[in-house]
Amino acid sequence: MSKHVFYHAGCPVCVSAEHDIVKLIGEQDVEIVHLGDEKEKVAEAENAGVRSVPALVLSNGNVLHINFGASIDDLKN
Repeated sequence: MSKHVFYHAGCPVCVSAEHDIVKLIGEQDVEIVHLGDEKEKVAEAENAGVRSVPALVLSNGNVLHINFGASIDDLKN
């Protein structure tokens, strides 16, 4: 099974969701991507269907948008 990918921007909403996701799924099964630090991955997230962060892209390609921290468009700048 490939890893799930959790995208976030570092805001308090995102960090809280990150802790919960890691607790639920396990650190070994989720890749954490901080789009504020890894701007080059914004296009990757958008292509995967991420429209806002925090979001979890499951290994089957489904995207779960969790709460609302920031729009993907806000991270492009």
